[in-house]
Amino acid sequence: MQNEVLTSVLAFATVIAVFVLAAVEAIKRTVNVRRNALPAVGLVVGLLIGWVAYPFTELDLVLRLWAGALAGLSATGLFELAFSKRDGTTKE
Repeated sequence: MQNEVLTSVLAFATVIAVFVLAAVEAIKRTVNVRRNALPAVGLVVGLLIGWVAYPFTELDLVLRLWAGALAGLSATGLFELAFSKRDGTTKE
């Protein structure tokens, strides 16, 4: 039972990560957001998308929120890792 629930949450997080990534990127391009706040923005967007995605899955609300949080944090980190060219340290 536990493995099935975890598999469902991870599969749902994988699916909505694309939408979270697109939403965070749209927010980045329209609103001036500090770079160190992007994971928090991704987390909030992931939670919101997980919350409103109830017609697409049979997961409980708590499990959808967990999937949204995972998708938000992973999508933000994946995009920053793949497409950001950060030279130097984080302190400027």
